[in-house]
Amino acid sequence: MIDGSFGRACALPAPAARSGADIEWPRGGRAERKSASRNRTTMAGIYFHIPFCKRICAYCDFYKSAELGRMDALVAALHRELEARRDYLGGEAVRTRYFGGGTPSLLPAAAVEGLLTHAAGLFDCTGAEETTLEANPDDLTEEYLAALRAAGIDRLSIGVQSFDDDCLRLMNRRHTAGQAAAAIRAAQRAGFDNIAVDLIFGVPGFGGDALRRSLDATLGSDVQHVSAYHLTVEPDTAFGRMVARGRMRPVDEETSEREFRTVHDALVQGGFEHYEVSNFARPGFRARHNASYWQGAKYLGIGPAAHSFDGAARQWNVASVAAYVDGAAGGSERLSERDRFNEYLLTRLRTAEGIDLGEAEARFGAARAARILSDGEPMLRAGVLRRDGGRLFVPAERFLLSDAAIGALFEPEPDRQESEGEKC
Repeated sequence: MIDGSFGRACALPAPAARSGADIEWPRGGRAERKSASRNRTTMAGIYFHIPFCKRICAYCDFYKSAELGRMDALVAALHRELEARRDYLGGEAVRTRYFGGGTPSLLPAAAVEGLLTHAAGLFDCTGAEETTLEANPDDLTEEYLAALRAAGIDRLSIGVQSFDDDCLRLMNRRHTAGQAAAAIRAAQRAGFDNIAVDLIFGVPGFGGDALRRSLDATLGSDVQHVSAYHLTVEPDTAFGRMVARGRMRPVDEETSEREFRTVHDALVQGGFEHYEVSNFARPGFRARHNASYWQGAKYLGIGPAAHSFDGAARQWNVASVAAYVDGAAGGSERLSERDRFNEYLLTRLRTAEGIDLGEAEARFGAARAARILSDGEPMLRAGVLRRDGGRLFVPAERFLLSDAAIGALFEPEPDRQESEGEKC
């Protein structure tokens, strides 16, 4: 889901939800038990993709389906896939579980509990530190929230997107600002003390005061985490069609920069750490599941269009509920050393920690580590990159330019390198 310096305008583990074979990411397993005290950086994650939506949002290009009548068949297929892939993680303990979508809050709490129980019987989940479910505000009744808590969900990611009703209508969201605020309060009353909200900025006509009101409402809601995504207008969406017909014009670069700074400044001043391009957290509340993707951990993705990574290769499931339920095969690709190096740059430079040059040398060799510094020199001079001892990073206030920094350091394909050498 890393495509653009702002992230995406859909909820986070986008990698698991996309319909293509580009950079994506979900989660994984094994029946063999291991100690939960093992090195946390090696612990894996499991992602469940629940693609169903009651209404299709105007901005969303992730795989989704409005065929809610297939829910029972999908849940049965998720269980079959869990069983079939029990060896995928090679015995690594599971640190995080994540239900993404689509709209996972359409899944009955009993089905959520059943999937978690099944996974715990196949993989070592005894040391699991975070179990997240993405939710639409209007799904979060008091009864459902209590049932989710009992099922083992300890973190909610609520798709607020905006606290402006006109903006929500434009995006074709099915809740109101009032419902979003009420859902957060209900979750807090139900005992959830790790709540994330999603916001979208860069929506034409809803910057300025409208954006500031959404940020004020977010800060006033006492949540622990905010994912703030710049709107990306994709061709195969309602917004994309509006742009093609001349009925909408995406915001310009100056507006993007201004709104990015508005979001950054408001949340940082409100006590949040801007720890990744699109993510802000209060101390101790970074999203652990998403961090696994950025750190290159293994993950197993269960469900239609879900992606998995075993440390060397990436697999993805077919992007169709019907085909997935029928057992259709997905695809896979083995990553070359160059692929892994570029993904390392891509993920690390989106985070506040950036690149550990010693780690880069240990993993990819002295030549590549040296090239990071030489190729990054222009960005260092421009202040887009900074170096602090053995760490190279993009300052959070300049995350907007992270794509430029990443592009400058990417290792090109060998044939491209040769053709560029010939030109010289």
